[in-house]
Amino acid sequence: MKKKLTLWDLFSVMIFAFFALFILYPLFLILYKSVISGDTGAFSLQYFAHFFAKKFYWGTMINSLKVTVVSTALAAALGLPLAYLMGRLKIRGSSFLNILIVIAYLSPPFIGAYAWIQLLGRNGVVTQFLNHLLGTHFGGVYGFAGIVLVFTLQSFPLVFIYVSGALKSLDNSLNEAAESLGCGKAGRIRRIIIPLVMPTLLASSMLVFMRVFADFGTPMLIGEGYKTLPVLIYNQFMGEVGGDDGFAAAICCIVIGLTIVMFFVQRFLANRNTYAMNALKPMAAEKAKGMKNLLAHAVIYLVVGLAVLPQAVVIYTSFLASNGGQVFTGGFALQSYEATLFAKDSDVIWHTYFLGLCAICIVLVLGVLIAYLSVRKKNPLNSALDVITMFPFIIPGSVLGISFVFAFNKSPLILTGTMLIMIISFAIRRMPYTVRSSTAVLGNISPSIEEAAISLGASEMTTFRKITIPMMAPGVLSGAIMSWVTIISELSSSIILYTNSTQTLTVSIYTEVIRGNYGNASAYATILTVTSIISLLLFYKLTGKRDVSL
Repeated sequence: MKKKLTLWDLFSVMIFAFFALFILYPLFLILYKSVISGDTGAFSLQYFAHFFAKKFYWGTMINSLKVTVVSTALAAALGLPLAYLMGRLKIRGSSFLNILIVIAYLSPPFIGAYAWIQLLGRNGVVTQFLNHLLGTHFGGVYGFAGIVLVFTLQSFPLVFIYVSGALKSLDNSLNEAAESLGCGKAGRIRRIIIPLVMPTLLASSMLVFMRVFADFGTPMLIGEGYKTLPVLIYNQFMGEVGGDDGFAAAICCIVIGLTIVMFFVQRFLANRNTYAMNALKPMAAEKAKGMKNLLAHAVIYLVVGLAVLPQAVVIYTSFLASNGGQVFTGGFALQSYEATLFAKDSDVIWHTYFLGLCAICIVLVLGVLIAYLSVRKKNPLNSALDVITMFPFIIPGSVLGISFVFAFNKSPLILTGTMLIMIISFAIRRMPYTVRSSTAVLGNISPSIEEAAISLGASEMTTFRKITIPMMAPGVLSGAIMSWVTIISELSSSIILYTNSTQTLTVSIYTEVIRGNYGNASAYATILTVTSIISLLLFYKLTGKRDVSL
């Protein structure tokens, strides 16, 4: 008997067609252009040979891997003990500290780079103070050290958030049993706590790795001569006049290959270290005494303070008087805001909100549908759809932006330079947050609840609309807040796709820093930071939560 085509089947086909057009097709063009000679049009690996023949090119790959590995390791080394300390000990103001840590993570990394230039650049406040005090000639924190500093302080909150969630589900009776058998505190941490949270640590470290590896703004601003792959891709693609886009495509393929390999390595390691665990007796925070309590508070306050320092610096400098936005002259003024909010190009603020709101609407609709289809309507097409939606999370934004230019710069579908291509890029790139969080919460909802509603006469669509979606709301909102904040702070793809009529806050911050207009950059960055904070507080108000579940 032939199966009847349902509305859900139609949704599956339409959504798959959407992702095939805006993910699979552009990526295929990247691969195609990388192996086709620009001179003869024949199959050729000349672009890949050119990349590996010159140290300047393959050296950027080594640089990217060094920065990414070191930053990821340091982020894990900070995030894991911080999560353990705050989960194990009673820390004053822990709720407020948790909010600050989330805010530090939600801030774009390149804003941190700009802030640290203000502090530790050649003419930075701290640099000048140290040089004057010690009589040294410190040249500023640029290159490898500067990039790693920014990425570490901006990425460890992600490890902290994930590991904190894992520690809440850890059964403390295992810890107590080990203690009763004579195992010391250090031994319990090494042999029980760390192995149990290892899958979560690996997962969060992988997310850090992907984010650091794909970031364009930070190495571009603070790296100077220390080039990384995203910077190389941007320079090659934007700097080409004669149309040698095949080389840029080849570099994109190399980046995609590296990220896919790392993704599967992480999955393999995580699967080997997976444990099922129920927190029958969750770990409870205890009040420490004496030097232990003092040191714990000092370490936590210091790390969190360094993490949010860039936001504080940006907000502070946005109110300083300046000489045309380039040199701070002392005293306070609102001229940076006058030059940005009331300038003729102030549309960048409204572009950011408009494009972000349009993108988040697409994310919410498609994210919920994809989660429902992959969990409740399992079939090969929906399984493939669930995998395809993760591609933009693995692929760097600059690569996605270039692939969109290749795909939609000519007939029959010309989108380059329009708002629509920006909206679609934002939605596709940040949709995995909503899909994954929605899938997780839906997996915990018993199908019997929906079956009961259907048995009482409700249609399947009515049940989905009135029963399933409200029950999914917490997970959807968690993913949506992450999608929204990362959409408005997106730079890697925006810098490739934007025009004067679609310029966003992140692009404006980047261009103002490049021009040396630090006052204007601070004002734009403050607007973006305040928007992220308000979005986070609104999420807390609507959900009653005090953390973001990832």
